Amino acid sequence: MKYVLGLTGPTGAGKSTASKIAEESGFYVIDCDKLTKEVYKKSQVLKAIKNAFGEEVFSENLKLDRKKLAEKAFSSKENTELLNKTVLPFILEYIKEKINDCQNEKILLDAPTLFESGANALCNDICAVLSLEQNRLNRIISRDNITKEDALLRMSAAKKDEYYKARTQHIIYNDENEENFKAEFSRLLMKLGGN
Repeated sequence: MKYVLGLTGPTGAGKSTASKIAEESGFYVIDCDKLTKEVYKKSQVLKAIKNAFGEEVFSENLKLDRKKLAEKAFSSKENTELLNKTVLPFILEYIKEKINDCQNEKILLDAPTLFESGANALCNDICAVLSLEQNRLNRIISRDNITKEDALLRMSAAKKDEYYKARTQHIIYNDENEENFKAEFSRLLMKLGGN
């Protein structure tokens, strides 16, 4: 029987670091950010995005311009919800396929929109990684090589910590040093997923 641990939290909190720890601990990691990039190449998804956001999020050669889409999608809560409503059903189906095809008994589902997509229903346990806004801001700027303004725009579209606290059994904070965070998350993995 497969064990699926859902990992969620706002952008810049440290989910990627947690995913690496899980992988080193024998978990098969399904990275929903990477999976989403694959989903965005599918013709039915591109058609749904065009219907929702118009042709201006596509370049002249009809390729999806992810930067333009992000600018439009994160410009308001309504647009962020529209993007989620448009794309998340496709992502959820792809996640189900990946879990079914996986040969590993222990799976970590790294999903920023775990609850919004309904993928939380596929998980045995859920852990959220949270971090102070300033720490997240610094990580996003450094990780994505973007301006402070662009990073703040992405952060403004994210759910607040209370959202995760109300829905998650396990919370890990990533604000001290990285070694403490890694040790705490490793202990949680041992407790939840065995060795």
